[in-house]
Amino acid sequence: MTQFTSPRPLNMKLRKPRNPLVAHALMRQAGKHGHFGSNSGQRQTARRELHKQTLEMTRPDGGA
Repeated sequence: MTQFTSPRPLNMKLRKPRNPLVAHALMRQAGKHGHFGSNSGQRQTARRELHKQTLEMTRPDGGA
């Protein structure tokens, strides 16, 4: 049994040539945006510090 193959179009549209400057621009943008850590890490640290401070303030012995 033969397989059906569709005929190829005679006038294939060619793609536009790629811009050679785009690859360099994309490579420059890659990487971290800061060296102090992520924003979520900073939020977690701030939340932990706030929790510690509230626990110290609510202790009956004055936080000592």
